[in-house]
Formats: sequence, C-alpha cells, structure tokens
Amino acid sequence: MILPAIDLKDGRCVRLIQGRRSDVRIYDADPVETAKAFASAGAKMIHVVDLDGAFKGVESPNRAIVEKIIDTVNVAVEFGGGIRSIADVERVHAQGVTRVVLGTLAVEAPETLKELIERFGALICVGIDAREGLVMTRGWEASTRSSAVELARSVAELGVERIIYTDIARDGMLTGVSIEQTCAIARTAKVRVTASGGVSCLDDIKRLRDANEPLVDSVIVGKALYEGRFTLAEALRSAE
Repeated sequence: MILPAIDLKDGRCVRLIQGRRSDVRIYDADPVETAKAFASAGAKMIHVVDLDGAFKGVESPNRAIVEKIIDTVNVAVEFGGGIRSIADVERVHAQGVTRVVLGTLAVEAPETLKELIERFGALICVGIDAREGLVMTRGWEASTRSSAVELARSVAELGVERIIYTDIARDGMLTGVSIEQTCAIARTAKVRVTASGGVSCLDDIKRLRDANEPLVDSVIVGKALYEGRFTLAEALRSAE
C-alpha cells in the first residue's frame, strides 16, 4: 500500500529535511485540498503528521485540520504527532482517526502503551524513528540509547500489530528507502511494518516490493509527490 503523506506545520503542508525543524520546505498546497487530490488518485489511507504537536508535545491547532480532512475525504487517516496520553488517543479516535501513531510515548511510557494496545488493538501503531540505528523521540530532537531493533522487539511483545519505521537520515532526502533495515525490523518484531523515509522514484517502490518481505506491506511517500517526481497514481501502479 502507498500512503501519501501530509506533514502539517502552522497549518500548511511542509516537508522537513532529516526531521530538522529549521530545515523546512513549505508547499502552498492546502492540506484539505491535498487530501482530496490523494483520495481522487486512489489512496486508501493518508498519513498525516502534526509537526507542531510533535515538537511541542501538546495538541496544536493542526488538529482542527486533521478533523476537517476526515470529515471531507472518505479515506482512512493515519495520524501522529504530539500524542502523549490516553486521553489524547481517545480524542483523536473520537474524531475518526483510523490508526494512531505513537512514538515518544512508546519509548517513555511502555505501561501506557500496553494499556492503549489492550483497549484499542489495531488502532495503535508505533512509529520507530532512528538515526544511525538509535531511536529518536520528541519530534526527532531527543536521542535515546535504545536501538530500533530492540524497541521493535519490545513493542511487539506488548502486542502492537504495526510499526512505522523511519530512517531519519533518509527522510526528505530523496535517497531511497532503507530496505535492509526495514526488513530487519519486520523479521525481528514479526509484525507488519510500514517503510518511511527516502522514496525518490518509482524504482524505490519497486525495489521495496521486490524485496519480498511479506511483513513489509506499505510505504509512506511524501516529498517525491510534492516535488513532482511521480504522481500518486503512478506510485500505486508501481506497488501492484
């Protein structure tokens, strides 16, 4: 599955370079209109990130945009960014989010993660964002001593059914997906994995598909779409 991405900062569609908030490319596209275009092109799910929430760790005005996207577009929405409590998960679930992505909470509060998995099941997935193999949290600005593989194993033991793995060094760089590491995460955790970071061309999607790791079943595509490297329709065809 191809998941087109909408990253929100100050209410606008943006892309960051390697997750750095100071290195941002702003696109003029309206987030709701962008979501409508993705839906028209055939997207089955849209990946939405609240970057302001991720950096600040609190609910931001971008949440209203997410709710408008859900109300406007008849496509599932996967959402993350600044979700750090059970009450917060309950709120976005009530808004209609199909899948909630937890990153910082998964690292810093595993007991809370376990409770959320028990209550919400497949609604909960864990975003593992790594730089040089080590997990980063709080909007990719805080480093940890945990390896991505170790965290994948531990959240799988808690019962999470999906991991989104991002190689931060590749994110926004258009240098190709970290296929080997993504597949290693899947084989270690034995849960479904969504690849993220680095898709630059249709061949990147084909290489991920041809890696033939059945647990790696989806990929998030962002900057390449905004930069016009290919269309979402072309990406969907390449993934088949």
